[in-house]
Amino acid sequence: MIDLYNYPLLSIFLVALVVILGATEIGRRLGARSGDKESETASMLAGAALGLLALMIGFTFAMTLSRFEARRDALLKEANAIGTTALRARMLPENQRRQVLTLLQDYVKIRLDLAERALSGAELTSAIDRSNALQEKLWQQAMSAAAANEAMVPTGLFIQTLNEMIDAQETRLTALRNRVPDVVILALFAIAAVAGAFAGHASMLETGRAVIAVYVMGLVVASVIMLILDLDRPTAGFIDVSQQPMIDVARSIAAAIR
Repeated sequence: MIDLYNYPLLSIFLVALVVILGATEIGRRLGARSGDKESETASMLAGAALGLLALMIGFTFAMTLSRFEARRDALLKEANAIGTTALRARMLPENQRRQVLTLLQDYVKIRLDLAERALSGAELTSAIDRSNALQEKLWQQAMSAAAANEAMVPTGLFIQTLNEMIDAQETRLTALRNRVPDVVILALFAIAAVAGAFAGHASMLETGRAVIAVYVMGLVVASVIMLILDLDRPTAGFIDVSQQPMIDVARSIAAAIR
């Protein structure tokens, strides 16, 4: 099965444009060979195909937008969890406070690196492994603080929020991996090509001259499909989730270490 996520957005856009406009041209040529008696049937089929295309675009766009919002919410939740962990770490004994804050600073850097660019499978696995290693070190620090004084309220609060921070990582990773299935996007391409063919066929039968309007429609459809794919790529497209919450957390931790 083709994994569209492995291909650049511009390449997909150009292929989609060629396919849709090519189907439109094929429809026009077939319309030129047909008689006027088919005009009414062709218009009906073109309208049905365009209606189905509009429905499919709306359905896919809604899927993509919900996933985009889930990624944004997951980022905010993780940033809040890290920020709260850093604040509570400042209540730990002095010999542990700086170590924990330094580990959190390294942890935030990894989280920001996840959003800087599209990572390969190996790079993503490496980043997750480094995050897990830092989480283990932070947990060891929490265990040491608890062993030193089990009655300390700050230690209990730190352990609680550290748990939330660890859980937030999986929530964010799940949101990053949750994409619109490729079969849905391929079906959208296929319906757009069929709609373009019927529209070209109908325009040739009815006027014989409405070429530009049909081609402009094909360009618009290809652009909308690219927008849908862009929303579905949080680290590889032109539209991305703002990393400002995580940047703010990184600044606050850096200020606390000084």
